Amino acid sequence: MKTAKEWKEFYSTPEFRTQYTYEGHDLGVSCTQEGTVFRIWSPCAESIDLNFYKDGSLGDAEKSVPMGKAEAGVWTYRTTEELHGTYYDYTIRMEGTVRRTADPYARACGPNGARSMAVNLARTNPEGWEQDKAPERPMENIIYELHVKEFSWDVNGGFPEEYRGKYKAFLCENTTLNGDGIHPTGCAYLKELGITHVQLMPVYDYGSVDETGHPEEFNWGYDPVNYNVPEGSYATDVHRGEVRIREMKEMIQALHRQGFRVIMDVVYNHTYSLDSWFQRTVPWYYYRVHEDGTVSDGSACGNDTANERPMCAGYILDSVLYWAEEYHIDGFRFDLMGLLDVELMNRIRTALDHRYGGGEKLLFGEPWAASESAIEGAAKGALKENLSLLEEGVGIFCDNTRNAIKGSVFDVDKVGFANGASGLEEDILKCMRAWQKTEELDVKSPAQIITYISAHDNHTLWDKIIDTVPDERKWMKVNKMAAAICMTCQGNLFLLSGEEFARTKNGLDNSYNAPISLNCLEWKRVWENQELVEYYKGLITLRMQLPGLCDKTKDAWKRIEDTWTYPGAVGCSIQNTDGDRKVRWSMLYIIYNGRENFLKVSLPEGDWEILADAKSSQKWRHPQEASHNVYVEPISVLVLGKNEEVDRVV
Repeated sequence: MKTAKEWKEFYSTPEFRTQYTYEGHDLGVSCTQEGTVFRIWSPCAESIDLNFYKDGSLGDAEKSVPMGKAEAGVWTYRTTEELHGTYYDYTIRMEGTVRRTADPYARACGPNGARSMAVNLARTNPEGWEQDKAPERPMENIIYELHVKEFSWDVNGGFPEEYRGKYKAFLCENTTLNGDGIHPTGCAYLKELGITHVQLMPVYDYGSVDETGHPEEFNWGYDPVNYNVPEGSYATDVHRGEVRIREMKEMIQALHRQGFRVIMDVVYNHTYSLDSWFQRTVPWYYYRVHEDGTVSDGSACGNDTANERPMCAGYILDSVLYWAEEYHIDGFRFDLMGLLDVELMNRIRTALDHRYGGGEKLLFGEPWAASESAIEGAAKGALKENLSLLEEGVGIFCDNTRNAIKGSVFDVDKVGFANGASGLEEDILKCMRAWQKTEELDVKSPAQIITYISAHDNHTLWDKIIDTVPDERKWMKVNKMAAAICMTCQGNLFLLSGEEFARTKNGLDNSYNAPISLNCLEWKRVWENQELVEYYKGLITLRMQLPGLCDKTKDAWKRIEDTWTYPGAVGCSIQNTDGDRKVRWSMLYIIYNGRENFLKVSLPEGDWEILADAKSSQKWRHPQEASHNVYVEPISVLVLGKNEEVDRVV
């Protein structure tokens, strides 16, 4: 068997690329009433047998059939039978070795993904699936990051016992705290909060949880095994491969029905193990290797996919389009997007726009890698430094904004503007305009920026505040201020689930495999921290009325005028017009006071109303007139609107 270095040299030849790049989009299994076709790409195989099983558990094959070699390294087998529900895998002979492998292109599988399953996808559709569609595109994208198991595991959430931690929990539209019928939890709570998009942490089949093991076993799921199959531990029956498919579709259908668009967290930068179906079918083709033959590990997970290679790039593109088409997914968040090729990300953006319309599907990711990767040839990673090479519709998480507001996620003691840092005033102004026209980032428009202050990685916002603000009496004020800064910046808004009710993980900064009891959403905290929840609600609803902040065009930054800074304080005016459409306030005036004392500010000419202040983000419902000189409370944000005496709808 060739070494990794020898395989790398072999795959890098023009001859291999020309002879073995398959242009079709039909790899895997096509299963219909008319028959079933199996296709697998393994150009260096000497022979391949297709093995059939009655179930997805371990055991001997019921029968095996040889496959025929077709074009560009593809092997095929056809039958007139509809083999829906039949489990299968492959035996591949190559360079003196015999390997058993599941199907890298599988769309269904048995427990833990060890065996693939043929599936007639039409038979997995829930009732009304053909009519399912996403809600209308909102004025602003307010993305809420959720983990399926974390969402409904808390016994106080009021979910049926059999649905806790499952896809099915999202079908429960009227859950309340301990079933009291008064305090909404789950999706009912999310509707009241006002978010527009639910971003699901990994829901493809991943390897870090035993699907047949103890129900309390937990992992975030950034460990792909079968990229095109839903995770089985969230299904009510892991032993029937079609159940996880149907129940994931039911979840998405329910979220759409309740007014949410759905974003899928995808991890195409590495696999759970180097001993993957990719590796067993085409050794070392799908992985980056350094010139000396050592494995590239820019993901810090043991391997990096070689997504700049044609068949790997094609796999990822087809996979994204599959989830969008078959599961009605409305957007994609790419883990460690900096490890993916710029050209590939732009291809995905173009393909989604072509199929669904410009910008209909959100597309964004982390513009960084864990470390350097052995990317081949002239390919460039989709890193923050290469933002200018990405299409406008490919967005990035803006850690510049995150760090300016709350401080470093790597140095727990390093603070940001909201929790006491000095000298960040100019950075806060850059945050407001989504870093357009700055030296730090070459931003085409706010559409490229995900504005956020916390995500599943690192400390929760509340834990960061506890660690950096000694005076407990200030914690709530700092959290409110951080949220108000974030929600008055241009860009797409992103929240970690529970950020708005002071979610805590007891100071643990990396809870990827911590007990579910630590990771789950504690629904009673919604009511214990109702003051903070109401503050977030008001900010979200106010945001939807402010076109000056929601503008995603390339000239959005020009709306921000008359900027000023003072040690610990920042202010500006913002044009809030929306073409010919009437708006409640033609101008905004926003002041951030990070100081420990009151700040006196003289307002521009005009009739100004207080829309949000330190105590309430819902003053816009019954606006209070502001005098020419306003006094901004310590550690707070003041939002004012210029009253043009338009008709009010409260």
